[in-house]
Amino acid sequence: MMNDYAIVIAGHGSRDPEGISEFEQLAKLVRQRAGERHVEYGFLEFARPTIDEAARTLIASGDQRVAIVPLVLLAANHAKNDLPSEVLSLQQEFLATQLYYGSALHLHPNILRLFRQRIVEAEARSLQKIRRSASCLVVVGRGTTDPDANSDVSKLARLLQEGMGFGGSYVCYSGTARPLVADGLRVAVRLGFERIIVAPFFLFTGVLVKRIYEAADAIAVDHPKTEFLKADYLGIHPLLADAFLERAEETIAGKAAMNCSLCKYRVQVIGYEKELGAPQQAHHLHSRGGVSRINGLSDQRVDQAATLEVARNTATDERELVSTDHYVPHPIEEESFRIIDELRDWSSVAEPEKSVLQRLVHTSGDPDIVDDIFISPGAIEAGVKALTRRVPIVTDVTMVQSGLRRSLLESLRLTTVCTVHDEETRLIAESENITRSAAGIRRAWNRFGNNLLIAIGDAPTAVEETLRLIVEQNWRPHLLIGVPVGFVGTRECKERLRNSLRVPRITNRGTRGGSPWAAAIVNAMLIQAAKRVSLK
Repeated sequence: MMNDYAIVIAGHGSRDPEGISEFEQLAKLVRQRAGERHVEYGFLEFARPTIDEAARTLIASGDQRVAIVPLVLLAANHAKNDLPSEVLSLQQEFLATQLYYGSALHLHPNILRLFRQRIVEAEARSLQKIRRSASCLVVVGRGTTDPDANSDVSKLARLLQEGMGFGGSYVCYSGTARPLVADGLRVAVRLGFERIIVAPFFLFTGVLVKRIYEAADAIAVDHPKTEFLKADYLGIHPLLADAFLERAEETIAGKAAMNCSLCKYRVQVIGYEKELGAPQQAHHLHSRGGVSRINGLSDQRVDQAATLEVARNTATDERELVSTDHYVPHPIEEESFRIIDELRDWSSVAEPEKSVLQRLVHTSGDPDIVDDIFISPGAIEAGVKALTRRVPIVTDVTMVQSGLRRSLLESLRLTTVCTVHDEETRLIAESENITRSAAGIRRAWNRFGNNLLIAIGDAPTAVEETLRLIVEQNWRPHLLIGVPVGFVGTRECKERLRNSLRVPRITNRGTRGGSPWAAAIVNAMLIQAAKRVSLK
């Protein structure tokens, strides 16, 4: 029977109203091709209704079997993590309803056919006749932190290159993964083809698709001898609607399958070993149901229930509360800082530095350490700006990483990185005869370049390796915090850091310091960053 189950079309959402409109048009087409079956749609973030609301609508209308199927191209973090957590939460609430979770569209034959069609349409718009053997196909994926999903973009490009007879293909990404679009197009030009076809592997328009086309236009100006064609994204098409309905049918039949053979949550994928077995958690509650920012303007339509859920889930031992509006310290913390403010004369200390110094006093219990702390001019401002720009925070040991306030990190959507226990770090340390902490710093330089903030609280060798890279490789992190504790090389490395003029830095004299000190410095700047973001 056509109404034996209902369908929720689970979309990601977009900051671009045109993208939302196209999604809704495709949802309408799916409804038309689904016959009498009930179909609702919802978004993970940036728009209403939410997936949760769409499912509740169907349940309230009496549907007992509901297939929640992601309308996304590849199974990355959204399909593997965020959406399943939504389904699980609903199932726990509605025990009498059978909820089924489907798989992403992936490289469905209809997707390949439609993608080929968009490429042929782009070729037809050109006045030049160029053989495909003289053309390079550049497939642009969204880019995720899931290497399995990213590799599927490469698989798609290879299938099309061989199936359509292109002389070559290249893959780049709009964000998160590399190479990015502009870099990828520059490489593609150097391959020497007469024509380059830029094909976005996206369902709908949006901010990212428009940036892809802008990047293609920009590089075309610099290379007038090469023809650049811009293929359309997949868009609204019966092939797409039919592929989605087939995934829904597979969901109910128990045939839905993820691309799990190399899923970073199920097997140890090189470089992502720590994510093996990670619990499914929603990561988009900060923008669920509304757009948090469009064209620089604040949008207050964020779902209040989701905001409360974030506050509950990210409460720390001190029961701090970070919302989009302000940072509220615990009363004990507030009283502690009142006492610290009276312990010495702070009138000569500027406010940004004062907040860091007072938090160090709070962490150590010793007001006299203030005299040993060195903060280079502008270092606090550099650190706060870096945090508001969401640069990764790299630490030398996990103790520093663990000391950072989780609710602040999640509120600002910041990532922390510590690779001291990774297999690759061990291999580098053994082959280069350096400590693991130094090897971890070297990996951070290799991975992030200048776009990071470093907090070192344990290993003098990590400070030494950072200083070496600053001198020899012209490395310029946004901020270097180096306050290791100990008696071997500690004084010396901190003195060298103090005297380095090439990078904003915070350090101290002597043997004291440690991971709690490094974490306290970062936490002070996280609070400032959270306040600054709330004022925008």
